[in-house]
Amino acid sequence: MSVRKIAELAGLSKSAVSLALHNSPKIPPATRQRVLRVARRLGYHPNAKVNELMSQLRRNRPRQTEASLGVFSLYAEAQPWRRSLHLGRIYDSMAERAAFFGYRLDPLWLREPGMTPHRFRAILAARGIQGLMCFGSTELDDPLPPELNGFAIVSQGLSIRTPLHRVMSHVYNDLWRILDRLHALGYQRPGLVLGRYEDIRSAHAHVSVYLGWCQVVLGAPTAIPVLTQERVEEPPFAAWFARYRPDAIVLVHHYNFLGEFEQMLRRRRIRVPQDLGVAAMSQILEGTRFAGLQENQRLLGEWCVELLVSRILSQDFALPEHPRIEMVERQWIEGASLGPPRR
Repeated sequence: MSVRKIAELAGLSKSAVSLALHNSPKIPPATRQRVLRVARRLGYHPNAKVNELMSQLRRNRPRQTEASLGVFSLYAEAQPWRRSLHLGRIYDSMAERAAFFGYRLDPLWLREPGMTPHRFRAILAARGIQGLMCFGSTELDDPLPPELNGFAIVSQGLSIRTPLHRVMSHVYNDLWRILDRLHALGYQRPGLVLGRYEDIRSAHAHVSVYLGWCQVVLGAPTAIPVLTQERVEEPPFAAWFARYRPDAIVLVHHYNFLGEFEQMLRRRRIRVPQDLGVAAMSQILEGTRFAGLQENQRLLGEWCVELLVSRILSQDFALPEHPRIEMVERQWIEGASLGPPRR
């Protein structure tokens, strides 16, 4: 069944039908639905090979920026990605990927003084914004205002309680990979030093993975109690280290505290990696001495945009009953904090 026949029965041009069949935002939703009803009635099935070739042609020509994607957070500041190297890298990746699809990013401030959810929704409508990317909140379990139902929304991370499509780092795989790597190097008593911020933001996934790995790989009695700290707190660490004597540490902490942790080890005269192997898991490890896993900000940003654009093209503007979660594995960074394999 040809596009020409569908155009005749729908009373539209062939180009309009073609755009409608490809979920183009240039075609009004009601018109798209009319075209789809006619196509289904006629038993129309798109030629996947032709669609693939047309997609390649579109990718190879410059795109014009035609619409905006909103970017916001539940932070108390307007654009938290401006003061955070980690969030800034994600935002830059979002902007680059959005431009590829013909979108520009429109930063918005939901918690601006005097802003209400109704006014925020009116601003979105006035700017023609259908899709929103949310950087989350400083607090775990924050809800989105119900007034935002009716927009395609993708959240980066776990902090928003409202059911949403999400892109996040793969904590389970990442921590298991680090522990396996330590074990392969010959370390037998790895301990976990965990920042409270990271613990909350992961919904306590790090503790679960660590205890599970110890039971599966080493046997349950060998697990060392997890040390959780707000910052780098020397007296609790010294007491924990003296009591349990780990031969390696997995350090999961905000990148701002990695330097403090290294200085504390020097004060304690703990040589790394001679006395203690350290593998870090943080937002950024580049520029430090630590080996470990760093967040893949490029993929986090790209996948947020790709998931959001797919929701818009699918006309998926309701809060999802079954949210889609895409997990990005961190990337390994070499460092001087792990020695050669032990005997």
